[in-house]
Amino acid sequence: MSGFRITNRQDIGTALSPETVTFTFDGKLYEARKGDTLAAALIANGVSVVGRSFKYHRPRGVFSAGSEEPSALVTLGAGARREPNIRATEVEVFDGLTASSQNAWPSPKFDLLAINQLAGKALSAGFYYKTFMGPQVAGNRTTNFWYLCEQFIRRAAGLGRGAAEADPDHYGRMNAWCDVLVVGSGAAGLAAAEKAALSGARVILAEQQPRLGGALLSAPDFIDGNRAHLWAASKIAALEAMNNVTLLPRTTVQSHFDDNQFLAIERCDAPDAEPNLYRPRQRAWMIRAKSAVIATGALERPMVFPGNDRPGVMLADAARRYTLEHAVAPGQNVCVFTNNDSGWLAARDMAKAGVVIAAIIDVRADVSEATRAAGEDTNAKLHTGAAVVSTGGWQTLSSIKVSAFNELSGEIGEAIATYGTDCLAVSGGWSPVLHLTSQQGGKPLWDSEIQAFLPGEPTQRWHGAGAMTGRMGLEAAFDSGAMAAIKALEDCGIAPEDIDTPNIDGDAIDFAPSPVLEIAAKGKSFVDLQHDVTADDVRLAHREGFVSVEHLKRYTTLGMATDQGKTSNMAGLAIMAQAQGVSIPEVGTTRFRPPYTPTAIGAIAGELYGHLKPERLTPMHDWHVANGAGMVPNGLWLRPESYNRAGETVEQAYIREAKAVRASVGIVDVSTLGKIDIQGPDASEFLNRVYSNAFAKLPVGKARYGLMLREDGFLFDDGTTWRLSENQFLMTTTTAGAGHVMEHLEMHLDRYWPDLKVHLTSVTDQWAGVALAGPKARDVLRACTSNCDVSDEGIPFMGVREAVIDEIPVLIARLSFSGELAYEVYCGATYGAVLWDALMKAGEEYFITPYGLEALTTLRVEKGHIAGPEINGRTTAGDVGLGGMVSKKKNFIGNVLSQREAMNEEGRLQLVAIRSLDGARIRGGSHLVQGSKDDPGPSEGHTTTTCFSPVLNAYVALALLENGKNRHGETMFASNPVRDRHVAVEVLSPHMYDPDGGKMHG
Repeated sequence: MSGFRITNRQDIGTALSPETVTFTFDGKLYEARKGDTLAAALIANGVSVVGRSFKYHRPRGVFSAGSEEPSALVTLGAGARREPNIRATEVEVFDGLTASSQNAWPSPKFDLLAINQLAGKALSAGFYYKTFMGPQVAGNRTTNFWYLCEQFIRRAAGLGRGAAEADPDHYGRMNAWCDVLVVGSGAAGLAAAEKAALSGARVILAEQQPRLGGALLSAPDFIDGNRAHLWAASKIAALEAMNNVTLLPRTTVQSHFDDNQFLAIERCDAPDAEPNLYRPRQRAWMIRAKSAVIATGALERPMVFPGNDRPGVMLADAARRYTLEHAVAPGQNVCVFTNNDSGWLAARDMAKAGVVIAAIIDVRADVSEATRAAGEDTNAKLHTGAAVVSTGGWQTLSSIKVSAFNELSGEIGEAIATYGTDCLAVSGGWSPVLHLTSQQGGKPLWDSEIQAFLPGEPTQRWHGAGAMTGRMGLEAAFDSGAMAAIKALEDCGIAPEDIDTPNIDGDAIDFAPSPVLEIAAKGKSFVDLQHDVTADDVRLAHREGFVSVEHLKRYTTLGMATDQGKTSNMAGLAIMAQAQGVSIPEVGTTRFRPPYTPTAIGAIAGELYGHLKPERLTPMHDWHVANGAGMVPNGLWLRPESYNRAGETVEQAYIREAKAVRASVGIVDVSTLGKIDIQGPDASEFLNRVYSNAFAKLPVGKARYGLMLREDGFLFDDGTTWRLSENQFLMTTTTAGAGHVMEHLEMHLDRYWPDLKVHLTSVTDQWAGVALAGPKARDVLRACTSNCDVSDEGIPFMGVREAVIDEIPVLIARLSFSGELAYEVYCGATYGAVLWDALMKAGEEYFITPYGLEALTTLRVEKGHIAGPEINGRTTAGDVGLGGMVSKKKNFIGNVLSQREAMNEEGRLQLVAIRSLDGARIRGGSHLVQGSKDDPGPSEGHTTTTCFSPVLNAYVALALLENGKNRHGETMFASNPVRDRHVAVEVLSPHMYDPDGGKMHG
């Protein structure tokens, strides 16, 4: 393929500006026009070989013009911004762009791994399953054959090479709501968007291409007297001026979820955007739409024939688009091979723009007069009832051979002609883009007229329009777009406005193709160009029993490349159907799963690349960092691990902090605890059903510790709930469990008890929380609290009171996680840092000590209080010694199944403590065993949380042990073979500190 820039016509090149830019490809400098895609620029500069295929390393060039591109994959940028496997068809050229080929060494024109082609059938479908299975030898170890091959295979496999450095860019997230989401901005999408917008609906229009307009940008038709792309520009401008419309170019709607939620990825690093250091590279949109119009169009299919993978063979509509949108001729001498009318019209449009069309070959013996007239306008040789049976050329296409062809029998007749050509434009019909509808479970339906699958019945509020529904052509697109908008408006309860239908002056195209997609001549015919899956591979899968479409896909890797089979699936299904002697719908089709195109992990992960979840900081975060705290993740939050002094290890720091709490007073940030506001006249009844212990008669001004069970009877979460008034409660949960508890409560309230008058609000972020713990905690509180009696009578154990500290309204609850006299103090989040400072100042004379998660864990382990490691989804209330909190007098979530016999057996794993007998450290996750290090015996339990206990002056742990409550005093071993540890331990009661509770009650 040796394309060139068309410069003698003014009515083409709709995407271009007169400005030129320079870019580099494989280190060589090239010139392009602003508005070009990288693929268009490479064709214009005569770059034919862009990369190499996956398995055989055969040369690959540009094949398509959009997201369906299987061949022209490149690597963009360098260093930390190196990004592999990007489709050149979607890259917008800008001044200074750096791109390189991939999967080739030393260069794409001379790739040493192309020697793989000589392996022939040895590398056919499934070769890896059959080859790398060495016989078993003694000790269940395989032979060394795999190990000899592995290094070579791993170096040869894959496509591009990613960056080794961390991604320096940042990504955005946007939540959006609309009445009607329109996906696709072609004729159907614009018609739907205009109808919905003028009817008063809030509309979001998303288009994956940089310019809105879809196929209208290269359509030769006239609409309302204007060229199609000019008419589209006027409609887009009108929509852009409306305040109820949001236009999202460069935005691919990737996923369709339940409740009409759509995930779209916007590419914000567009070359024509104003420079902005704060602009994210990509932005993830979560769009919630009352209804949607899906107008995603259709993708052209290729033909399968020997030599069809040479650079220079490309889709006919792509060749036409490069000509009309980018003023780039796909070749010096172009031939067209088709099974439908659109190939003829593509040839005519290219010829009008100045491209030389040498021949048009159609497998059909008969075509309409209008179609033949379009072909005659090209001055090309016309061959019907004929097929391309082979291609010639070394690196790129140089010739094709044409023979007679019987469409009904598939037989190849005598040779007709040989054409010298550098571009063969192929068209095998059109496949509707029904990915978003299939993601929602709609089973595709076969349409024999267009020989393609159509979307199935909607399972959500969406309506198809245009070519996606099989309605091909402009007139059908406008009609179906308007009708889809009317249905979407009905979903929203909005009356539609009457709008005039555009007048179209263009071709009446018959899009019904011949069912012929393969020319079964001698030679390698490729179905999947990226993964090198051939027609023979599909037939081999049939012979070996892999006839299910899902098995075919995985055995041959057909459709498993980065394009996910957008150009290869239909041909693969046709060949399998022919092999089985059945129809394509009898073979079926694979289901499409999100995302529609490859998506950067950073765009999905959140605002900050490198964190799968966003970091959340408490109001006191800056104080913690300034005072030496090492911050560690806990749930979604960053919390202090310990406040290390100079020269201290974490262990030394938390032991010091825990001792300070036991001796005087400590302060800890508990803002991260989940907090849920529960209000309504039925709030107490709701809590009584949620918790396993009684809550209906909890007095105002009191808190109660509660257990939540799952419906299967296992422990779900624990925490305290405070009754603030007759109809208002404040529930606290574990830090990591906050979101799960909220979901749990909302599900039961919405699904099972909708009659209860209760309102739930997550207020975790609204409250800052501080806990004071230690024998001097009351003295510190008294020193800074006004208008509140903090004596034992004023705030009894589990009491809740309103107070003021340093003019800050606060809630004080006398609760203890540490086993000491303790209080939790909550205030509005904006006052959190002020509250912390006030308490620190009041505690100076008592040597108040801030403590972190490690000391907090140590204190609760010594006391035997449970947390996440003990509530592991497999423990019951009885297992952790809290069986008395499971009511026998009321109904609650998990009540029935918690009473199953197996849930109450004596031999269950039960909560105990263990103490190291020889001073050795006990590792988390160690097995509790009876035997020696060399013969430990079966595991009888495991440790859950470990630490050094200042109270016992020994390493201790909480553990779950078989029949543990009856085994106090036994000697066992904590065995951790991974760490090579085997520690002698004594089994103790989990309540190692103050077992009668005198300190926290005193």
